[in-house]
Amino acid sequence: MPSKYNHLFFDLDRTLWDFDGSTRLAFEDIYRKYNLAGKGIASVDDFHRYYTIHNNELWARYRVGDIKKEELRGLRFHMTLKDFGIEDPDLAGRIGEDYLSLISHKVSLFPNAFRVLEYLKPKYKLHLITNGFNEVQSTKLAVSGLGKYFLEVITSEEAGFKKPDERIFIYALQKAGASSSESLMIGDDPEVDIEGAKNIGMDQVLFDPDRKYEETNSTYCIRDLWELKELL
Repeated sequence: MPSKYNHLFFDLDRTLWDFDGSTRLAFEDIYRKYNLAGKGIASVDDFHRYYTIHNNELWARYRVGDIKKEELRGLRFHMTLKDFGIEDPDLAGRIGEDYLSLISHKVSLFPNAFRVLEYLKPKYKLHLITNGFNEVQSTKLAVSGLGKYFLEVITSEEAGFKKPDERIFIYALQKAGASSSESLMIGDDPEVDIEGAKNIGMDQVLFDPDRKYEETNSTYCIRDLWELKELL
């Protein structure tokens, strides 16, 4: 039976791009470069664990417009270093700049990312919707080779709204020339990707490779990207 979908909208981080894997590689470089062991940070894992707490909290504030991009970038490493008794805004700034460069060049993709995109591209119009920063996401797409698969790349900075705000999904549909009924959103976050798409009547696929969610309200749920072949 032919699929009812003509347009597939993918999230990028933690859906195609293994954000946690590339972050780990970036943190290992930063830990060595700035001799953080000599500054009292016992391990990369300790540094990353404290950073993750602050980063998640700041991103939650950024999504609702409580802080700006520059504040998020400046605060997350400053706050992390303070947890280890290091009060050095200049060091935090340098680490922050290095991190943004490293994270977009440390290519780490989920299994079957290229394989499923190769399969889907001749059959559907593929697009991206991401809350990530313009310059970082565009570099990721170029360096990894993912960019060639997508007709439209919609960022929250371009749209002026962040997922799960329904306005970024409406903007994406308009830019792609698509309707919600013929479109499918594929993402890893039940709130940001799934609920956001559902609110405008778009079907959704929750990508949950680690089986974090026992029950979901998504239209579909997959553990491996290659399952999209069977689904579509």
